[in-house]
Amino acid sequence: VQLQASGGGLVQVGGSLRLSCTASGSYSMGWFRQAPGKEREFVASISRSGNTIYYSDPVKRRFTISRPNAQNTVFLQMNSLKPEDTAVYYCAADQTRVTGVRPPDYWGQGTLVTVSS
Repeated sequence: VQLQASGGGLVQVGGSLRLSCTASGSYSMGWFRQAPGKEREFVASISRSGNTIYYSDPVKRRFTISRPNAQNTVFLQMNSLKPEDTAVYYCAADQTRVTGVRPPDYWGQGTLVTVSS
């Protein structure tokens, strides 16, 4: 399985970024992030159909995960970014469901998001 993520960068507080991740097949997909000195944490996930979505509490109402037409590309729209959102963001895919309670089946490479104040 190949996961190709892109879209990270440097943004000011309150700004927006959009991450994308394309999988080589059809999977439940999601995003995790890892800030310096911290453990990797779940951010959001979306089912194969796009009908079931989960967010972690810190990003609810600010981030939106989507996969138009149930395709193999997933987007993470990040708005109202805060310094604490600074992290390496990892795309993830799973044969059943991406969750925050166990590691996914597959990891993509990380993309760095830096929110400056």
